[in-house]
Amino acid sequence: MSPRDKEGARVVRAVHGRKRAEPDLPHVAGLAADLKGRLGREALVETYRRFSTGEAYLDGLMRRVCLKALARTCGDGVSVAPYVGLKHPEIFEIGDGVFLGEHAIVQGRWDGTCRIGKGTWIGPHAFLDARDLVIGEHVGWGPGAKVLGSAHTGAPADQPIVATDLLIAPVRVEDWADIGVNAVILPGVTIGRGAIVGAGAVVTQDVPPFAKVAGVPARLIGWREGAPLKGAMQGE
Repeated sequence: MSPRDKEGARVVRAVHGRKRAEPDLPHVAGLAADLKGRLGREALVETYRRFSTGEAYLDGLMRRVCLKALARTCGDGVSVAPYVGLKHPEIFEIGDGVFLGEHAIVQGRWDGTCRIGKGTWIGPHAFLDARDLVIGEHVGWGPGAKVLGSAHTGAPADQPIVATDLLIAPVRVEDWADIGVNAVILPGVTIGRGAIVGAGAVVTQDVPPFAKVAGVPARLIGWREGAPLKGAMQGE
């Protein structure tokens, strides 16, 4: 049963997905450039931390400014909520109008890839293991949803698993996809354009464009209405 079928449910207009990113005022880019020129990376990270928990306008502004100064690229109208954790932001490529929700963690790697396309909404308490991660444009990432970009090989068996090598595999989430609350995407998976991953799903294999998947492990349960492309998942 969909929410709209339940008694008392109602449909309202989307907010973030319909909002156009406003160009940053000139002083935002100017201050970011000035701080980048004056401060080293460690000092910039410390400055970000100083403003990371506040909810006042200045706190939010300084989080945006610091992200612009730290990231490889950062577009206009980016919103960084309180308590967002950033690791290795120097590899980040952030598009216009991206929203990072409260307590989200974006964990990059010094030699990795982390790209988040314009208009994407990352929900509160999300965890992005951004070792080789590309999230497309206008993606919805539900609260608490997680992506893992690596796994220990577990070999040899005479070593603790945490001491064995890491296998890093690319994760790709294509434009318009929607990742449900508390879903988990495992290393090496591609989520196709416009696909829907249900709440709590554990995605272990590629999801076709415009598919709907759910469950543990995630299985194909249908297609979005009017889907232009249809293709089965492995084992379906």
